[in-house]
Amino acid sequence: MPKVSNKWPRPSQSSLQRRVLRHPGRIWVLLILGSLTLNLVMIALLASLYEGEGTPSCKAERSILVAEEKKSVVAAPQQQSTAEELVSAEEISVSSTSGKRPASKDAIINLDHGDPTMFESFWKEMGEHGDIIIPGWQAMSYFSDVTNLCWFLEPEFAHEVRRLHNLVGNAVADGHFIIVGTGSTQLFQAALYALSPPDAPEPMSVVSAVPYYSSYPAVTDYLQSGLYRWAGDASMFDGDAYIELVCSPNNPDGSNREAVLKSRNGKTIHDLAYYWPQYTPITDAADHDIMLFTVSKSTGHAGTRLGWALVKDKNVAKRMIKFIELNTIGVSKDSQLRAAKILKAVSDGYELPVSQNNHRLFDFGRQLLSIRWQMLQEAVKASDIFSLPDFPLALCKFTGEKTGTYPAFAWLKCEKVEVEDCEGFLRKHNILTRSGRHFGVEPKYVRISMLDRDETFNLFIERLSMLHH
Repeated sequence: MPKVSNKWPRPSQSSLQRRVLRHPGRIWVLLILGSLTLNLVMIALLASLYEGEGTPSCKAERSILVAEEKKSVVAAPQQQSTAEELVSAEEISVSSTSGKRPASKDAIINLDHGDPTMFESFWKEMGEHGDIIIPGWQAMSYFSDVTNLCWFLEPEFAHEVRRLHNLVGNAVADGHFIIVGTGSTQLFQAALYALSPPDAPEPMSVVSAVPYYSSYPAVTDYLQSGLYRWAGDASMFDGDAYIELVCSPNNPDGSNREAVLKSRNGKTIHDLAYYWPQYTPITDAADHDIMLFTVSKSTGHAGTRLGWALVKDKNVAKRMIKFIELNTIGVSKDSQLRAAKILKAVSDGYELPVSQNNHRLFDFGRQLLSIRWQMLQEAVKASDIFSLPDFPLALCKFTGEKTGTYPAFAWLKCEKVEVEDCEGFLRKHNILTRSGRHFGVEPKYVRISMLDRDETFNLFIERLSMLHH
């Protein structure tokens, strides 16, 4: 008898093709179900890798990550304390009320920034004395004067800078190189670059006595340079190599400053942005190695974004110029030409006969600020919850008279025992100021701009006068 096979007969390829043709729907259903099954299996495997320990290689990577996390936790306390001491630059920001006039009696009064708009009325009266027309073809080249060490410095601007310093007597311009910058902030960065040895084993320490200008820490550490780093209060610094920043008159408290540290390896930058007759008596002509000035605070033209440095040492000047060259390939000629015309108008007001120009910027600024300071002092005295620093009279060599000090900012302290955060207290009354913690001191202090428009300042005084115990 023939043997019977226990195996099913293997269908031929042609028979399979016939079945597919007869039942195509069933085949597609099976394929879809199979695909879904495979996807579910893969998802389950991936989930187990993420939620569980995973494969041996994943375990090793996970242990490395845990070790790194533990290291960061160990270092965290030091980083946290630094963050508490230094307020980040992001906290000092532009708001929707910056530069605006108050729309109503209840509007937010923003006196956080030193926006010098109080000078607008003076320049409106100046008329064509401060006007300038720049033809479309003028100032097109990168180069201003290639025979000058600072090759992007406009000769006309340099001339007016020296003329103004000689007139006011606030700084010795002769024997110094003039370097122009996009505001004094760029010049400050250029000076840090120039004074920091490129081959030093560690970054140069940058310090300033408290209360220091709030932008010093942020600007110093902004680029995280390997050449220099912010090291805090100069009075607490213990070291031989450093760069000390001396702001005089000081922003924020208006005091006259001198260098705190003295060392053969130490360097000093003098920020003299406010050393002008409208703010303080001119007692001597400053004659330091590096002196920084700005159009913003001298004439009120903050939007022109222009400053200048007077530098003694040629090699330091060269390095500062190289920084600006690499940073912005020079400085706007349009701004320099406008600033030259502005500085010329200021000097003309004192040197030309009254019939030709009777507008005197420093007289205007001093008179207006003296009135504002009197108003503020009366409001503070009436409130009995704030205090202000006192400033003695001094002989001003520019005016030839004993004059008071009228800083661009008021350094206000809240004496109310239950108020620890003066900035927060004033904010509740729609008054925006800058907290003392930005300046390296306790938050019971705030800095208030005295340079805003009349309507803003008057509304501030009115609102402050309503605050009592």
